[in-house]
Amino acid sequence: MNGDAVARALAHLRRHHVMTLATSGEQGVWAAALFYVNDGLTLYFLSSPATRHCTNLSQHRRAAVTIQADCTDWREIRGLQAEGSVCELSGDEEARARKLYGDKFPVVGKLAQAPAAIVKALARVRWYRFVPDRAWFIDNSVGFGHREELDCGAVRSTIESR
Repeated sequence: MNGDAVARALAHLRRHHVMTLATSGEQGVWAAALFYVNDGLTLYFLSSPATRHCTNLSQHRRAAVTIQADCTDWREIRGLQAEGSVCELSGDEEARARKLYGDKFPVVGKLAQAPAAIVKALARVRWYRFVPDRAWFIDNSVGFGHREELDCGAVRSTIESR
């Protein structure tokens, strides 16, 4: 594992806002685009428990995530690919996720100033955490299909030691 790849992956996560979450369930595989906030390689998101991806997660916690910018040249493809587990949050961890999310997306952090539709929608969501057990940073500017595996445990322990 290259420490530089970890730094580039974390910078990438801070710059972007939307992840694609892939799940599987009784109806088959499914992918959904969701806003996220990260703490290291751990990703937090919110969603309605009635969505297909959350229904899938209630049956199978395993999921995969990709985060990349849209581009038109294969050499510009950079991003994160990860596989891991998702769990629903509550209590102090939910409050921490709300704060992190509100820092990145101020409309969520300042509900008193948010449009009524946002406040109503947020009353129906649940908060979730994706923890990768394997992750790769893809960087085609280095070469076609270039990817470096990230040490998820080392990144988590750095975050948890704060």
